[in-house]
Amino acid sequence: MKKNGVKMKKLKLDSKWDKTFKLDESVSHKKVTFTNHFGITLAADMYTPKNAKGKLSAIEVCDPFGAVKEQSSGLYAHEMAKRGFITIAFDPSFCGESGGNVRYMNSPDINTEDFQAAVDFLSVQPNVDPEKIGIIGICGWGRMALNAAAIDTRIKATTAITMYDMTRVASKGYFDSADSEEARYEQRVALNKQRTEDYKNKTYKNGGGLPDERPAEEGFFQQYWDYYKTERGYHPRSLNSNMGWNASAGTSLLNNKLLAYTNEIRNAVLIVHGEKAHSRYF
Repeated sequence: MKKNGVKMKKLKLDSKWDKTFKLDESVSHKKVTFTNHFGITLAADMYTPKNAKGKLSAIEVCDPFGAVKEQSSGLYAHEMAKRGFITIAFDPSFCGESGGNVRYMNSPDINTEDFQAAVDFLSVQPNVDPEKIGIIGICGWGRMALNAAAIDTRIKATTAITMYDMTRVASKGYFDSADSEEARYEQRVALNKQRTEDYKNKTYKNGGGLPDERPAEEGFFQQYWDYYKTERGYHPRSLNSNMGWNASAGTSLLNNKLLAYTNEIRNAVLIVHGEKAHSRYF
């Protein structure tokens, strides 16, 4: 397969239903792919309300940071399709069924582009109104969604659910507890030491995920574990359910800041957050 004269790698997608939720009889489902401007092919689940006629409003949804489209982002897309929208839930670059090597990496720039590539795809679907495309970003991808809305004027509405600013966490620590030049320098030393080791070993060390045993201390990590490590939300392709990110994946997050121009977004933005959520300070 070629696009603009460049040979693209075709993804092999699993066609069986493997979501953490059931498919409603009012919704049809299919797997789709599209390619972003970095040449990475993204995999997505498309949900369409049955018996829909004409051009519909469309919504694209992306995962919590480290999740996959078979988990909560897929559930959001599925629920919105039940309400009459054409939706897609996609895996970001380097994760899930999407392409990109090295695996389990992230990039504020590339992942913002992932949202824009999904808009590209939806804009040309015969049953989509290109003037009525919205996006939903969950957790860390809530911040990426706002970043996309700041650059892409085709996005007419944006919702950020329980939004995390991963660049702020990477550079300042939780609750800004490590907001100092010295703390950031120590992170840089550790990340670059890991890069050398990875290159020397010709492999990439995994950062590790959640523990196999449920945390004893009550709070966020128990709730996190109760979703990602139990039948309710576990998925074999999910970083949060299994191995976690690449150990050197934090490099670009530490060196960039999101939301530089979000004050210039001219279309609707909705931010939804829990009153007692530990991440509300973002």
